[in-house]
Amino acid sequence: MAAPSDPGLAALEEELTCSICLCLFSSPVTVPCGHNFCASCLELSWAGLSGNFSCPQCRATFAGRPQLQKNTVLCRVVEQLRGCAGAEEEGEEAAAGAAAGCGAEEPPVYCDSCQQVPAVQTCLTCTASFCPEHLRPHQDSPAFRDHQLCPPLRDLQQRKCPQHNKLFEFFCSQHGICICSLCLLGHKLCNTSPLELAKANAELVLKKRLMELYNQSEKATRMMNTVKTNQSQAAETASVKKDLLRNEFSEIKALIEERENQTLKIIADEEKRVCNKFDYIYGILGSKKNEIQSLRDQIDMALTEVDDVLFLKRATALQRTSTKDAFVPAIEMDQNLIHSTYQSVVNLKDIVKLSVTPCKEKKGEAKLTPGKTKAPPGAPPNRPLVGKKTLGPQEKKKPGKVAPAMGIPNTAAAPSTKELIDSFLKKSREELLQYAANITLDYNTAHNKVILSERYTRMSVSDTPMNYNHHPQRFTDCSQVLGFQCFKRGIHYWEVELQQNNFCGIGICYGSMDRHGPESRLGRNSSSWCIEWFNAKISSWHNDVEKCLPNVKATRIGVLLHCEGGFVIFMAVGEKHNLIYKFKTEFTEALYPAFWLFSSGTVLSLCQMKQ
Repeated sequence: MAAPSDPGLAALEEELTCSICLCLFSSPVTVPCGHNFCASCLELSWAGLSGNFSCPQCRATFAGRPQLQKNTVLCRVVEQLRGCAGAEEEGEEAAAGAAAGCGAEEPPVYCDSCQQVPAVQTCLTCTASFCPEHLRPHQDSPAFRDHQLCPPLRDLQQRKCPQHNKLFEFFCSQHGICICSLCLLGHKLCNTSPLELAKANAELVLKKRLMELYNQSEKATRMMNTVKTNQSQAAETASVKKDLLRNEFSEIKALIEERENQTLKIIADEEKRVCNKFDYIYGILGSKKNEIQSLRDQIDMALTEVDDVLFLKRATALQRTSTKDAFVPAIEMDQNLIHSTYQSVVNLKDIVKLSVTPCKEKKGEAKLTPGKTKAPPGAPPNRPLVGKKTLGPQEKKKPGKVAPAMGIPNTAAAPSTKELIDSFLKKSREELLQYAANITLDYNTAHNKVILSERYTRMSVSDTPMNYNHHPQRFTDCSQVLGFQCFKRGIHYWEVELQQNNFCGIGICYGSMDRHGPESRLGRNSSSWCIEWFNAKISSWHNDVEKCLPNVKATRIGVLLHCEGGFVIFMAVGEKHNLIYKFKTEFTEALYPAFWLFSSGTVLSLCQMKQ
């Protein structure tokens, strides 16, 4: 639809334009926050969502899916606007048709002297048209030799300056108007040129613009092809993921068949959501291409105009008409959702296997226990911890297993722990890499403003919420995220890159650490240990107790966790590792790498190391 020439209609059309498709409203509906959208556009925007519905314009969120009501008042206003614009377009087309196809029916230009015979020439100097008889003085007399003659012109007044009643001889490019020689005084600071030169320059500009539009059209075509290719790749990715899920579910299908169907539906819904967005963007690009083609046609038509004034008017209007390059927003499948869905299935399979295997081991041990009453002291170290202090007689047989948590044996064990820590501090980075653990971030724990990228190894803070799905393990108060891997035993080493800003925390925590409230912050409870950078200040935190540390300039931090030894070391990675701080305790639960980010400029990256 062409833009209305009336400024009032143009402003009204802008108010009645959908912010999603950028066209006039079609069956407009109103969301609770007061904004209006096309019903079909809003449905596409919410396609595949089961919760966290939000306004596409102001991002206001709604508890449930809003009941959309058709805005009948807006419908009537849009229909009236379309009627006015249609009538205006018909009038313009009729005028253009009369000028182009009906020239033979127009009345001729008559001689200004006799007003009876059609004129054959128009004198721009005399500003009058003459028939052959009255034109003779201009042809015969030397006095008229310098007068400029041209084919008959109908409205000579349009070629005159309304202020000075003189012919237009110059064009002011700064104001975009034709001026006479007397107007030059008022435009002496402007860039002016003769009409012929101005026309030639305008032709060059429009031809260059035509080439730009051609390039934009070609670029839009390539983008449309890319969108189709990406759509096919997304569908193929979804298909591969569904096949992987089927393979995982084949081992436990008898137990969790319903879970399999639910998980496949998540991937299918994500595929449908992404494909719908690709179709929508493809349609927008098609409309953009049509708009560009329409402007090209207008420029082609303007370049055929022989009348200088009309041409310059059209050229000025066309030069002010701008078109934006075609843009395809980044659309991809929710890799967090796919990764978490697939990983949950793998974890579930492992849990089922682990829950079945210990049962068989316990049955075998139960048969051996009566005949070997002295076996527990030499049993694996994890066995005494299972019984804890519920078996009174057995406690006397296991003093070496419970002693590390008591007072006297701890004093004897302390030197060995110190020596163990010192031995690790003396190791080179190459020696520490034998304990390397490649950490990835757990999407289900990420706070709503934490952005995960680069295959879940990079974290940063967004200024706006990410609208993650609700999960019981997700942090709600602090911008934190945990590693996906957990460690119950053994020695593990990983490194973290401080890429930007120094408002962050790096540490470890139990999986049972609170995810809500002020005590969910890293180091502010008994379930987490961390080193915190707050600008130039470095401090250690555990159980809400802070200890200020010497300032160590480092961009890469190494974390060494010794589960059986009961300590975690934070060091600055370099040619020689520098100790930042160490925590010593007895770990009673599985430990997770933990990270806290304070400001929007903070970026942390997990280093992927070859073991």
